[in-house]
Amino acid sequence: MSPPSQPLPASPSAPAAAVGTRVWHRFRIPARPPFRWDHSLDFVCGFPATRGEQVVAGAHLVKAWRIDGCLLLTRIGPWPADDEGAGADPGGGPGVGGDGPGVEVTVAAPHSPSEDVLDALTDRLRFYLSLDDDLTAFAAAAAADPPFARVEHRLHGYHQVKFPSPYENIVWAILAQRTPITAARAVKLRLMQHLNPPLAGFGAEVTPFPSPDQLAELPLEVLTGILGNSRKAGYVSGSVRRLLEIEETFLRTGDVDEVERFLLSLPGIGPWSATFVMIRGLGRMERLPTDTELLKAGRRVYGAEVSASDLVSLAAPYGAQVGYWAHYLRAGG
Repeated sequence: MSPPSQPLPASPSAPAAAVGTRVWHRFRIPARPPFRWDHSLDFVCGFPATRGEQVVAGAHLVKAWRIDGCLLLTRIGPWPADDEGAGADPGGGPGVGGDGPGVEVTVAAPHSPSEDVLDALTDRLRFYLSLDDDLTAFAAAAAADPPFARVEHRLHGYHQVKFPSPYENIVWAILAQRTPITAARAVKLRLMQHLNPPLAGFGAEVTPFPSPDQLAELPLEVLTGILGNSRKAGYVSGSVRRLLEIEETFLRTGDVDEVERFLLSLPGIGPWSATFVMIRGLGRMERLPTDTELLKAGRRVYGAEVSASDLVSLAAPYGAQVGYWAHYLRAGG
């Protein structure tokens, strides 16, 4: 890790006291089948980059959000619940759909959120949990690939759980550069606690990740003090300012080559980080990551003799969902 190029300001103050919440809304968001919430929950429990930032209680995930300046706490669980039929009435809310699988969301907040905020939250949850992903072609390709078919069978119905936002993924990619995961996670938590209070509800206290505008407004010297590294502070500040100049819709749905070029133009984001964000922050599955961890996962599934070039050939049948193949390999290989 590069040492700071200037003296660090005093350490950030202690975390703020928790803010109480009350339940305001409950609604259901449908998922494109097949969908297995337990696989999503298993992944969240084991994902190092967000460990400790949410609470898992039984079949429910308690997570905090900052949406359009509003602090929200969600409890997310399976729909239908274990003791309910798929045809039960899910109640009102912005995500209500048909009788298929999905998630039920209970929203708590210090104050009643507006309809616009609820709509934005629903969109964020859909995207975070990849509820609209169509895995039909992916499963068909896996069926013709016997070694990988065993992985797909174990994870059948798992929709990728992304980073909660591409902004958070980009910040994490910078924080984790040449830094042990535990140290990067501690810095990330310090940043979260500096900018937002924890929210109390559902038997938990959870802090939301900062919004891009919060990060952009943070003086560079303060950000340097929080991160303990002036180079990374400059990267984070510069990247979030650039991100505020574009619409997230472009990152999600724009031409894949243009999106990749934009990511590569951000300070501190190189080819590996750009592919990482494309898959894990944006769900753009057209790119195959190339790293030693994927090769290790590939060898566990396909055999110890598999080379990096072999991996590219094995990935080819998955086409535009090659990123899903790589993600499944790493998550369940």
